[in-house]
Amino acid sequence: MATVLRSQSSRLLSSLKRSNYLRNVLSRGYADDVKMDFTFSAANKVFYANQSVKQVDVPGFNCAFGILPNHVPTITILKPGVVTVYEEDGSAKKIFVSSGSVTVNEDSSVQILAEEAHPLDSFDKNNATEALHQAEKQLASASSEADKAEAQIAVEAGQAILAALNA
Repeated sequence: MATVLRSQSSRLLSSLKRSNYLRNVLSRGYADDVKMDFTFSAANKVFYANQSVKQVDVPGFNCAFGILPNHVPTITILKPGVVTVYEEDGSAKKIFVSSGSVTVNEDSSVQILAEEAHPLDSFDKNNATEALHQAEKQLASASSEADKAEAQIAVEAGQAILAALNA
């Protein structure tokens, strides 16, 4: 008897979860009528604090993707690359991130927490090229696994900076 009740309870919970999921999916509308509350901070600076923006493009670990209001709730890791923020006035700001995370919530709020972030226009192409060469030298001469991992991260960040500057 107890097994039957547990089985019925389990089916009922599954059914309720599905109906809540479907209700949430079916209630999603066009992004035009919803504001997106955006917060973006790094250890070195707060770029946005609960500001309304139109869209945010991020370099996700598996792929780059854009976030609009009513985006499906998501949590993912950022890889080195450019976060592009499209503001309400139509302007776009590009900010390079070394790594971090992005969270998209059901209420259309978005938070980015970056390890380090700087406006893309603050980078000098010659300095970035030189930094990449130094990182590649460190990777080639690294002897411990920790030194290799650290140098590899520097190489990947340098490559991403140069790719963004050349785009």
